[in-house]
Amino acid sequence: MPTDRQFSAFLFDMDGTVLNSAAPGERVWTAWANKHGLDPETFLPTIAGVRGVEVIAALALAGVDPVAEAEAVTQAEIDDIDGIHAIEGAVDFLRALPQQAWAIVTSSPRRLALRRLEAAGIPVPAVLVTAEDVTRGKPAPDCFLLGAQRLGVAIEDCLVFEDAAAGIAAAEAAGAAVMVVSAMHRQPMATRHPSIAGYAGIEAKPAGRGRLALASR
Repeated sequence: MPTDRQFSAFLFDMDGTVLNSAAPGERVWTAWANKHGLDPETFLPTIAGVRGVEVIAALALAGVDPVAEAEAVTQAEIDDIDGIHAIEGAVDFLRALPQQAWAIVTSSPRRLALRRLEAAGIPVPAVLVTAEDVTRGKPAPDCFLLGAQRLGVAIEDCLVFEDAAAGIAAAEAAGAAVMVVSAMHRQPMATRHPSIAGYAGIEAKPAGRGRLALASR
């Protein structure tokens, strides 16, 4: 197995980690980039794992209100769910987890997260941390710290499943262990963390005292 540790809880990023939303995401953000005279080829790689409002604010475009623009992008993404589907094995893996032992921690706004989870057939967890829940998005650690707090566990006892550099940095800063999900990677990512291509070959096993361990199927 990629890790032989035991954990109190698993924290999952959403896009690229438990579901594939690349097609609609690229359509919406490409249209936005073109509208503002940006090169989509260079712009799109900068948005992975980062809250939309922070992506837009960092550009410092003249006359552009990041909050209003991010809201418009969110609505466009809510309206476009064509092509969204679960990462291989994710639905069964998540459904088998105890409700009190996992959370989704995403940079997406809550209503977009709910829309995409429904489209992918992924269960909504009892704890769902979204863009509105923190003042600093990934790569700041706030979202993962909040996820662990809401589950009532120490962040050091959590395993974070992530696919994007910003999310991995956030998990590292929080003090969590990291599992890189490479299902959506177009080329190998240089990382010191263990990785999985999907969830079909793994399962979570009770390890005593309410803890979980990963095992091969």
